[in-house]
Amino acid sequence: MSPLGTRPRRSPFAPEVLPDGRRRFSHEAVVARRVLLAGVLAAGVGGGVVLSRLSGDDTGAVTTTDGSAPAGAVAAAPAVGAPAAEQGPSRTAADSPWVVVNKQHPLDPVDYAPTLAVVDGKEVAAVIAPDLRALLQDAGRDGVSLSVTSGYRSYQRQTSVHDNAVARDGLESAESVSARPGYSEHQTGLAVDFGGRTQPGCLLKNCFGQTPESEWLRAHAGRYGFLLRYPEGKTDVTGYDPEPWHWRWVGEDLVRQVTGSGVATLEEFFGISGGPEYA
Repeated sequence: MSPLGTRPRRSPFAPEVLPDGRRRFSHEAVVARRVLLAGVLAAGVGGGVVLSRLSGDDTGAVTTTDGSAPAGAVAAAPAVGAPAAEQGPSRTAADSPWVVVNKQHPLDPVDYAPTLAVVDGKEVAAVIAPDLRALLQDAGRDGVSLSVTSGYRSYQRQTSVHDNAVARDGLESAESVSARPGYSEHQTGLAVDFGGRTQPGCLLKNCFGQTPESEWLRAHAGRYGFLLRYPEGKTDVTGYDPEPWHWRWVGEDLVRQVTGSGVATLEEFFGISGGPEYA
């Protein structure tokens, strides 16, 4: 306590300490740290020291009780000069369009199930249905044969998908492409796997990225609120191998923010930990 008996004011740059010992940075703290970093780098004084402090383990959303990052976790620091995310929906609530689900951040509750709608014969979260229908319709008008190959998967369905992948490919290989139940974006109903008719043999394969369907998605999907979730070169951030067929609905506003920031993943944009190791 301070001499006057009042609680000292916490620094705007400091994290909150949760009851279990983990530290969590509020939106305001992230913004304050970015502003400080930008000012120091612009002044050219001590930038290396501050950059080291601000891009180290304390930028991650998940840490151990001693303040260090969990083994294998990657604390994704926002790109220098990238605009702070506008205040918006929760990054942790399972029913939020901005929820970040990866190997460090499971759904809460783990058996969460969204309100569903059916699009192109597949169940998806009802909130994405209008945009997804419009995307498929407009792609068709452009002569592009997009289809939905996978949408919502329940906890039980993801358990089966993961177990089958492990039995077929072994644990390490399987978990580079298949999430454990409770850790899958598909369980939110906000993730969609796309396919197409031009190269059927490329279904759920990297060569889908060279198809006309993939080209159309890269050019237009953002207008419908979809973001390529597992891009090339970001396995150490997302925890998954590249998947050109896997797109995540976050809403057009967030796609605009992420695209304008110069980063490619939700982890980098929000400064949230990720990586190939499970928490």
